[in-house]
Formats: sequence, C-alpha cells, structure tokens
Amino acid sequence: MTAAAQARYETQARIIKALAHPTRLFIVDELSRGERCVCELTDMVGVEMPTVSRHLSQLKAAGILEDEKRGSQVFYRLRVPCVLNFFKCVQAVQENGKS
Repeated sequence: MTAAAQARYETQARIIKALAHPTRLFIVDELSRGERCVCELTDMVGVEMPTVSRHLSQLKAAGILEDEKRGSQVFYRLRVPCVLNFFKCVQAVQENGKS
C-alpha cells in the first residue's frame, strides 16, 4: 500500500469511527431534518450537555458537522449531507443480513 493510500484510509477510518456511536448516529439523523441548537439536542438525547457537546465535537472534528454561534447558543448542521447515503447503505446491509 502506498503512503497516500494509507493516509486516505486512515482519514476514512477516522470519519467512520466518529459515526460509530448510537448517540452520534442519532444526532446526525436529527440534523438531517435541519439545524439544531445544543440545547435541543441535549433534550432529545436525554443526557447532560457536556456529553452531547463531546459527541458534537467529535462529529465536527471529523468534518461531518459545522456550527454557528448565535448569541449564547450554538447551532449545528450537517456539513456534508451525503453522509446520509452511508446510513442508507448500512440499512441495506442490515436488511440483507437478516435470515
């Protein structure tokens, strides 16, 4: 494997790892419907705000989300909506894997 290919696969693995948590999958799914503030996501997820903020930070660091501060609130939205195609693919694997 070339160094360039290795770097590409490492980056892809980092993105997939950022999605590899039920709460983060839920957040991405919710943001597919439109932007949300951290407080809304905290209420939806049902955990403390620092926990939701850590999940959002991981998704943002992976390049999946972007944020915008408005006053004292921070709003998040999908940076790359094509990530939802990945969700469809995972669902197809789930459905085809059932016996």
